[in-house]
Amino acid sequence: MTEMVNVAVDAMGGDHAPGEVVKGAVDAVNADPRVKVFLTGRESVIKKELAQYTYKAEQLEVVHAEEVIETGEPPVMAIRKKKDSSIVKAMYMVKNGECDALVSAGSTGAVLVGGQVIVGRIKGVERPPLAPIIPNIKGVSLLLDCGANVDARPSQLLQFAKMGSVYMESVIGIKNPRVGLVNIGVEEEKGNALTKEAYPLLQNCPEINFIGNVEARDIVYGGADVLVCEAFVGNVVLKMLEGVSGALVEKIKAGMMSSTRSKIGALLVKPALKKTLKGFSTEEYGGAPLLGLNGLVVKTHGSSKANEIKNSILQCIAFKEQKINQKIKEQVVLDH
Repeated sequence: MTEMVNVAVDAMGGDHAPGEVVKGAVDAVNADPRVKVFLTGRESVIKKELAQYTYKAEQLEVVHAEEVIETGEPPVMAIRKKKDSSIVKAMYMVKNGECDALVSAGSTGAVLVGGQVIVGRIKGVERPPLAPIIPNIKGVSLLLDCGANVDARPSQLLQFAKMGSVYMESVIGIKNPRVGLVNIGVEEEKGNALTKEAYPLLQNCPEINFIGNVEARDIVYGGADVLVCEAFVGNVVLKMLEGVSGALVEKIKAGMMSSTRSKIGALLVKPALKKTLKGFSTEEYGGAPLLGLNGLVVKTHGSSKANEIKNSILQCIAFKEQKINQKIKEQVVLDH
C-alpha cells in the first residue's frame, strides 16, 4: 500500500483565506488518494468553509490555531510571539514529523524565518533558497533563489545549483538539467563580483550540467532548466515575468474585443489561446519550495486561488516519493 503524504496547510494565510485555501485543500484530497491535509487555523471558520464540500473525511483534518500572522508583521517577532498561529502550528507539525510538508500563502517573511528556525536546515546546507517553477516556451525552469537570500556567497550559489538540479531531475523529470548563471552577458568575464566568483565554481562542479551565463531575455525561451542567482536578482526576474505576462493577457483581450471582426476571430482562436496561456500560468505549477530544510516548506503567492493551493499540495507527493531531501544530503552536503 502506498504511504500517505501528510501536508500541513496554513488555512489562514493569503489574500483569499480561508475560502480559497480550504477549497484548494478539498480539491487536492479529491484529486489524489495519496495525500492527507491538515488545515491549521481557526477551527470554527475552517469547518464552516468545509461544510460546502464533499470529501473523504479520513483525508482531511482540522488543527485549531487561534492566532494569525499578518503580512505586515515583523517575521522574527511574529514567529517568536505567536506560537498559536496557523503558520507556526504547521511548522511544528513538519518539525515533529507529523507532516511531510507545509503549504502557505501567508507572510513570506514568516514562512522563510519559520522554515529556518523551526523546521531547520539540513546539516551542511548554508542557505535554503526559495525556488519557484517558471514557465517558458519549451516547458519550465526552476529559478533559485527568488526571495530568501538577497545577499549570497559564491559557495551558496553552487549549492543552489546542486539542489535545483536534484529537484528538476527528480520532481519535474528533466534528465541532466542544464544549469545557467543569471547574468548581464554570456561571456565568462561579465557580471559583478558574485557572478565572477561563482562562475568557476559552477564550471568545475562535476555533479551539475553547467552551460554558462544566461541573460534575462533568454529565460523565457528556455535558456536553462535551472536558473541560479541571488534573491535580489531572482525576485526582480520573477516579478517582471509575472507583470509582463499579466499585461500581455490584458492587451490581447482588449485587442480581441476592439471590433466586430476581432470578436469573431476571438471566438475561433479562443480554445487554442486558452490552452497556450494556461501553460504560462504560474498557478499550474504550484508554489515555490524552500529547498534544503529538514522537511518541505512550500510558499505560494499571497493572491493564490484554489487551483494554485491544490497544485502546491500535490507537488508535495513527488517531493516525498522521490526522496528529495535524501538526495540533497547525498549530492549537496556530503561533498560539501
